[in-house]
Amino acid sequence: MTITSTKGGAFLIEDRAPEEIFTAEDLGEQHIAIGRTTDEFWAQEVAPNLEAIRRQEPGVARKVMQKAADLGLLAIPIPEKFGGMELDLASAMVAAEHLGRDGSYAGWEGAHTGIGTLPILYFGNEQQKQRYLPKLARLEMLAAYALTEPQAGSDALACRTRADLSSDGKHYILNGQKMWITNGGAADLFTVFAKVGGDKFTAFLVERAFGVKSGAEEQKMGIKGSSTTALYFDNVPVPVENVLGEIGRGHIIALNVLNIGRLKLGPACVGGAKDVLAISLKYAKERKAFGSPIAEFGAIQHKLAEMAIRIYAAESMVWRVVGLIEGQLEGFSWDRPDASQTMLRAVEEYAAECSMVKVFSSEMLNYVVDEGVQIHGGYGFIK
Repeated sequence: MTITSTKGGAFLIEDRAPEEIFTAEDLGEQHIAIGRTTDEFWAQEVAPNLEAIRRQEPGVARKVMQKAADLGLLAIPIPEKFGGMELDLASAMVAAEHLGRDGSYAGWEGAHTGIGTLPILYFGNEQQKQRYLPKLARLEMLAAYALTEPQAGSDALACRTRADLSSDGKHYILNGQKMWITNGGAADLFTVFAKVGGDKFTAFLVERAFGVKSGAEEQKMGIKGSSTTALYFDNVPVPVENVLGEIGRGHIIALNVLNIGRLKLGPACVGGAKDVLAISLKYAKERKAFGSPIAEFGAIQHKLAEMAIRIYAAESMVWRVVGLIEGQLEGFSWDRPDASQTMLRAVEEYAAECSMVKVFSSEMLNYVVDEGVQIHGGYGFIK
């Protein structure tokens, strides 16, 4: 279908015809095939290893991710000339939904394919793309995104990590600390934000081999299987050709990449919530009280119905925003010289909608999981 392009936020003041709104039912055979492949990958590779991933047994998550790479699931948005599949935004969102059943594995793959890879895809020069994108597609390198610091979270521009040009002009010397970095304990390549000369906020592509050190794994209350660590930079030399984008323009990269990250969380939450609903419905049909399945009780039916309503609303939001972005990309090709700028303009136009999807979908998932626990009663609190 063809989506008529519109301005971000226009849904507040403009009416749209039903045929102008993208929905899950508009997904094509290619998208359905990706969903099927991802489901099979989950059942055959992720599920049997999930407990080991949650315990962070060394090497397990990366071994499973290698299977994903072999299937092309790490290369969905990457252009063919860099070893990718060069598929559309909707394809990446379908994969995210079908991987949303558990955050421990999804954290690994999502950080790699999303905020780990997209900065290079959108902002890298030709040499950087040729050097890194094929390796990321094949998982020869695992990617991570290093923005947050102890005193700079949402206020990213308050970062204190410095980058100073070496006396021979060949390297920037990085000093500082990052924290709560997903994939931080195992990644080979980091998009790192630092201030050149102490004031020019800039992005760098930093290989672990340059001298990056990881802290101990954080002991989190949830999403226990994903790697989350601090990073330490002690006079780490980064070649000047590894500056990503322009000096002093790192905020452009940080904000735009996070917009896609926020949108991608939407389908992941929807996928997880659908799984919870299916499990809860099955249990309600099997569990009996007072001689009847609890699925026949009005209170349980209300919970299941409210779960379904909120999932439907979140799913509708996700695909409407995906459709809006795709509408801005009519005729898009990575062969165009302005391809990256075109993609970024499309995403930036709907930055507010991306944030809305993230907020609503994550709160929806919290609600659905809580109701799922209530439906299971005491069993819902048992591991």
